[in-house]
Amino acid sequence: MKIKELLQDVDYQILQGDVEREITTLVYDSRKAEDGCAFVCISGAVSDGHQYVPDVVKHNPALIIAEHPVEAPESVCVVQTDNNRKALALASAQYFDHPARKLKTIGVTGTKGKTTTTYMVKSMLEGAGHKVGLIGTIETIIGDQHTAALNTTPESYVIQESFSQMADEGCDAVVMEVSSQALMLDRTAGITFDIGVYTNLAPDHIGEHEHASFEEYRACKAMLFKQCRVGIGNVDDENYDEIFRDATCKKVTFGLSDKADLRASDEQLVKRDDYLGIRYQLSGLLNMTVDVDMPGDFSVYNSMAAIAVGLQFDASPEIIEKTMSNLHVHGRVQRVETGKDCTLLVDYAHNAMALESLLTTLRKYDPKRLVCIFGCGGNRDKSRRFEMGEVSGNLADLSIITSDNPRFEEPEDIIEDIKTGIGKTNGEYVTIIDRADAVKYALEHARRGDVIVLAGKGHEDYQEIRGVKHHMDEVELVMQARRELGC
Repeated sequence: MKIKELLQDVDYQILQGDVEREITTLVYDSRKAEDGCAFVCISGAVSDGHQYVPDVVKHNPALIIAEHPVEAPESVCVVQTDNNRKALALASAQYFDHPARKLKTIGVTGTKGKTTTTYMVKSMLEGAGHKVGLIGTIETIIGDQHTAALNTTPESYVIQESFSQMADEGCDAVVMEVSSQALMLDRTAGITFDIGVYTNLAPDHIGEHEHASFEEYRACKAMLFKQCRVGIGNVDDENYDEIFRDATCKKVTFGLSDKADLRASDEQLVKRDDYLGIRYQLSGLLNMTVDVDMPGDFSVYNSMAAIAVGLQFDASPEIIEKTMSNLHVHGRVQRVETGKDCTLLVDYAHNAMALESLLTTLRKYDPKRLVCIFGCGGNRDKSRRFEMGEVSGNLADLSIITSDNPRFEEPEDIIEDIKTGIGKTNGEYVTIIDRADAVKYALEHARRGDVIVLAGKGHEDYQEIRGVKHHMDEVELVMQARRELGC
């Protein structure tokens, strides 16, 4: 591919060299530079790609894309752009021959519910006969290949590469989580999503290296609906109007409100043995009873978002019913068999807001006891520990405080901070540092009708201790405890 072809959608200025030259590959990591490559200088929170140009030129690149003049041999073409992240996104799309145009693309954004909604959509569309790829917080799925995720939404080059692989694997659709950071950093630039989905918004990701304010966070989320054809939104959310104020897409709404295009009513909590779910009546664009194999009001909203997407693909009521009654999302209110007359759920709730939402939801099912097993990560803001301790102390009948990812802190010190928060409440608690022992204790002392929540790790399959990630999977811990207890 010639340089001018690679950059045909990019606004750039030639500083030196010939854009008729061929490139061999496109890279943004200086360690991957090779003879004839195109190197894009990306400025990040930790390092600036421009500083690695001296190392890159040793490999005889064909092209360097920079945001300011850099020194390079005359044989190297150097171009300048105002926004290299956007340039990388547009060049990556061209490099992989615009794979998004070969797929039906669905982007899901919001503070909560993105992961669950994407898996619901994937299951529903597959039930309707589509082959669907997925990019999200937990993993990227391409055919039978599952790759653990590093970011909710990967760098633009990786997105386009994944899209290309999906198309090659015979996928005709992809559903992906689209984070506010990804939108702010132009990782999805150049993609016109067929469908954009908005779940909800709450203060999150605000601070150093993230968003300067809630208003900026919200504005970034809203960007998705200026680059999609159909926007599906939660009309009950208080930020809906702002999110869609400048939207350029066709709008479809869901919610409990009478003004929603897809409406839920007559919600009923469903509880039996070790099963917690919810049933509701759907009306508007589709009239049917929906049974969701996940607990809580948030499951109503997530399922409606997925159903709204399914209707854009002409999914039948039978497909929708089958999808919603057989849901399994790793680490998201994931029900795990205990061999006892109690319910155990694994969930990623790792901050006070998420934990409060989860425990409040489960309290509505009137459990014999609500037991919460949780810890907090080390080398993070200590206020999270106080807040989570207070939330669990107020809402759980028993808190089992244990280790999460201590990182470079002592687990005992983290637990003491959590106890400071729980000490503001009248909640009962025990401390068991080893997470496996904490799970075993909960099962050993479980009573009929208990609901046990294993919170904080969710889909993560490791525990980070002093810079080393040790394998640890929550479901495996439950299975191990069952074997040891003979249940």
